[in-house]
Amino acid sequence: MTERRRKIYTGRIVDLDLEAVTLPNGTELEMEIISHPGGAAVVALNDELQVCLLHQYRHIADGYLWELPAGKIDNEEPPLETARRELADEAGVLAAKWEGLGEILSSPGVFSEVIYLYLARQLKIVESSNDADEVLEAHWIPWDKAMTWAQNGKIRDAKSLVGLMRASATLA
Repeated sequence: MTERRRKIYTGRIVDLDLEAVTLPNGTELEMEIISHPGGAAVVALNDELQVCLLHQYRHIADGYLWELPAGKIDNEEPPLETARRELADEAGVLAAKWEGLGEILSSPGVFSEVIYLYLARQLKIVESSNDADEVLEAHWIPWDKAMTWAQNGKIRDAKSLVGLMRASATLA
């Protein structure tokens, strides 16, 4: 149970609070909580059984990662709208068929972010429009190769690993 909350920092993407809490076992402590509006990630699969993976620069990872198209929920929009927007912006693709793959908690010890996962099919190419703060290239990777990358560690991003795993189970 949260007893009191103190705002430490308000940023463009996250807020940092200190919360005094009592755990179910009666332990009282102060926790650092990073509040995030959440996000959505998309497993976009075309008719040739290729999945869209972004080769995206991530400063915190000290280089490039392979990731699904994804992004932050803006202005409390529904997660599916975030997924649609990010797929068009980052991959230059619209999808006629959408299927929910559930949600994940990215780091529930300190981070409030919930990421909603989707499978998108029946794709149509449109013009992409990356944000200035994004350095990425969209690639269409054969499904089996992407699954090999997920298993051998070439894909290290958690949302992408879970999205591919859940899509694989849905497609089976």
